[in-house]
Amino acid sequence: MAQLNCPPCTPCASVCIEHQPIQTLFTSPVGLPASDPPPYLPQRAGNSDGYPLAKAMGPIGPWATGRVDWGALSGQTGTRPVVNQYSITRYSVDEWRQRNADTINACETTVDNSVQVENSSKNTIIRTYAIADKTQTDCTQSLHVRAKNIDNLKCELDRAISSMQEEIAALERQRRRLKQSLAVLRMPEAIANECLERRTGRPDTELIRDRPEEELIQEISLISEIKAILLQTLANIEQQQSDNRAVRQRMEFDWSEKKVAHENDAVNCNLRNQSTNTLFKPGATRCSNEQSTEIYWEKFTRETLDMFHNCRHKSEQLRNTLDAILTNAARDLRTQADSVERALATRISCMEEIREKMEIDLRTVLQRLADTEIQIDKLKVAIRNMDYAMMVVQTRLDNRNQRPRVENCRDQPQNLLIAEVKSLEVGTSSMNAQLKQEEDVKQELINRRNELEREIMLNLPAIAIDRDRCQLLRSHFPSSTALSGY
Repeated sequence: MAQLNCPPCTPCASVCIEHQPIQTLFTSPVGLPASDPPPYLPQRAGNSDGYPLAKAMGPIGPWATGRVDWGALSGQTGTRPVVNQYSITRYSVDEWRQRNADTINACETTVDNSVQVENSSKNTIIRTYAIADKTQTDCTQSLHVRAKNIDNLKCELDRAISSMQEEIAALERQRRRLKQSLAVLRMPEAIANECLERRTGRPDTELIRDRPEEELIQEISLISEIKAILLQTLANIEQQQSDNRAVRQRMEFDWSEKKVAHENDAVNCNLRNQSTNTLFKPGATRCSNEQSTEIYWEKFTRETLDMFHNCRHKSEQLRNTLDAILTNAARDLRTQADSVERALATRISCMEEIREKMEIDLRTVLQRLADTEIQIDKLKVAIRNMDYAMMVVQTRLDNRNQRPRVENCRDQPQNLLIAEVKSLEVGTSSMNAQLKQEEDVKQELINRRNELEREIMLNLPAIAIDRDRCQLLRSHFPSSTALSGY
């Protein structure tokens, strides 16, 4: 409770009433029982409200002419002063006494009123100071609670900002990883296209749609699909990153405003009546149109935090989705690459086998061609040797036809010679037919040799393309780790 202290009196100021010495009245005041009133107050025989006058004031003597009449200057008597050459008297003794009584009564009334007003003012001061102290304490406590609430939300925003900063950094790392994966993806795409382009340079008979070509086309299709997915994911990440930065900026603005508000309320909480930095601010009680309500204040911060949680959840989902996409893409690409390499190895092995088989067949054909040529020569010699036997038998027959008359008979030797001629003709015809077959076989063997040599000649470049170029390119195919962006 405030204490009422009398301020120190200045040298030029009047002496305080409370500090003046009390003077003792030697006469009884009005209203107290006494034998006679004091001489300066109306007497019992006087003219007043309590004691009426015995007679009205008249002229002093016959020489003082004065007309008794009512006038404004006569006060309570209602008489006009009697003025002559000897006196300027305006009031009577009773009027003087009555005036003294009125002055004393008015003074006592004023003093009583001042005492009442002083007691009321003291009570008012005590009550006002108590109310002011309680109101100030309540306001200070409310400011402390408000500052605590602001600090709690500010700390929550600070944690959210730190968490969002970490999420932005993690998403940025994932974005760089995705871009690295896209950069690495150009290598398998170039390898697959190069392999297909190189395989178009195979000889005409080797231009077949084999298993390696199908696997390479499937690999190019898979790379195109993965590339489209990664590009779309990259666009989603960049959009999410923009949303994350916008939410972080909003939280930073809100945090900075709450920091200013917390510092302002902290200053207000420390203000006291003895503070030296307080001033009158006449317009401080006017509420600005831009002021928000406490409900909207908390709602705005909660909406910002809810936006942060939603944005962070989407960002985490996107990062997890990106991990799954990159892992699955690397696995699929590596699996397809293994399939292509197995198909190439199988195709190369098959072509090696067919080449070796063709070389073996070529050697067999060449051997058979040589043997056929030798046999043809033998048949020609044999056919030529049959001419000698034919000449012998024909000579014999011709000689026997020179026999005379009856001796020229168809005897047994004649029949045998004729049979021999037929047998020689049949044998010669058979050997000629066999010679013709041998020559046909020789020509067929020559054709087979030419075909085998051509196939081997065409097979070697195809094997060189798949083994020396495609497999060499496939050896530079990125690993799963590199395809994942690491």
